Amino acid sequence: MTKLVLATRKSPLALAQTEMVAAHLRNQLGVETELLRIVTTGDKQTEWSLEKRGGKGLFTSELEAALLRGEADVAVHSTKDLPGDMPDGLAIGGYMPRVDTRDVLVLRIGIDEPKLIATGSPRRRAQIQAVFPNVAFTEIRGNVDTRLRKIGEQHVADGTILAAAGMKRLGIDSWPGVEFAPLSFDQMVPAVGQGAIAIQCREADAAKFAAVFDAATMRSVTVERAFQHALGGGCHTAFAAHVAGDTLHLFHENCGIRSLILSAADFAAPAETATRVLREFGLLS
Repeated sequence: MTKLVLATRKSPLALAQTEMVAAHLRNQLGVETELLRIVTTGDKQTEWSLEKRGGKGLFTSELEAALLRGEADVAVHSTKDLPGDMPDGLAIGGYMPRVDTRDVLVLRIGIDEPKLIATGSPRRRAQIQAVFPNVAFTEIRGNVDTRLRKIGEQHVADGTILAAAGMKRLGIDSWPGVEFAPLSFDQMVPAVGQGAIAIQCREADAAKFAAVFDAATMRSVTVERAFQHALGGGCHTAFAAHVAGDTLHLFHENCGIRSLILSAADFAAPAETATRVLREFGLLS
């Protein structure tokens, strides 16, 4: 293995994340790297509602197809874009170390009580409505900088909600016309895998990548994805699961925000843990 081809979306954030993974692989494995830049259906269909038109697979299926055809050795994803189910023959090789997992409320300067928030995420809508009960919502699409311009300069809404990790990786800590307010886990439980970069590979190659990526992130995200898989979660349900240390933070539209401590046995059996907890909360029959 002297060269690895990394499949990636073409967005600025996707490319920044893939360059991080490429540098890590060069350092850890002594290989050359090449980026295969792919425009996904989700990137092309900028007017589509992700909630109504197929959800997460819109940003991942073309990258996964490149892996299955042998055109790429790994695919690099924002973990929160990955559906709960993995195509046959593919696996997660590992995750880069997770950074700030919080969501950030982005408000136009001078707005304390937003009347209109732009987000297409049922998870974000349901949770922010508990903070601002009278708020209305509109859709928003586009890269991080596009969304910030829509709020700060074009005033399409009073605010939006973005992932702290994405802004950090793009080097954005301020933006003209807006203010950033990170949301605590008791206000907004992050999406499954938020803040983590996933390295997907063919199943046969998974073992050789496992040792070069972050074990702590794998431990947490594996549990989160077990909850996503158990619920069949995509973009359509207001649901979130986030593991911080040994604490599971869970949100579902039918039970609100819950938190509980996980044991070593819970981490050792993610699927069983997810089924048990979801049944306890009345979310699975």
